[in-house]
Amino acid sequence: MATRTWVLTSDVHLIGPVVDVIVSMCRDAGFSGRHCRLNVPVAVTEAVTNAMLRGNSHLDGGQVTVSVVVDAERLLVDVTDEGQGFDLDCAERTPDDADWLEREDGRGVFLMRQLMDGVENRCLETGHLVRLILQRA
Repeated sequence: MATRTWVLTSDVHLIGPVVDVIVSMCRDAGFSGRHCRLNVPVAVTEAVTNAMLRGNSHLDGGQVTVSVVVDAERLLVDVTDEGQGFDLDCAERTPDDADWLEREDGRGVFLMRQLMDGVENRCLETGHLVRLILQRA
């Protein structure tokens, strides 16, 4: 089992290196090439970006914590921001929405749900957590 935690300021330039390490952890654990090339980097990038830009609402000094556990069976990624949270079902946009192609936002939750085996969220006393779950098989 491998674990890692980062505490990031809300700066999207910090996301890439974290995603690279998570992908490497998955590769080392034997996740498929598709998971490592597509599922993990896209879903994790979306979750952390949403936390920084939406959850922390561009708060100066706002922080996002990314905690990762990779074991023989699955990947767990917890992304926690300092925001008040949101209902994942209300935030998701789908290709059936009339303005799907014109929108610049609203696809992140959809992508996370398509690429992960589970996406959970909950409001905490001091923030909001999104958990991504991907089974290795």
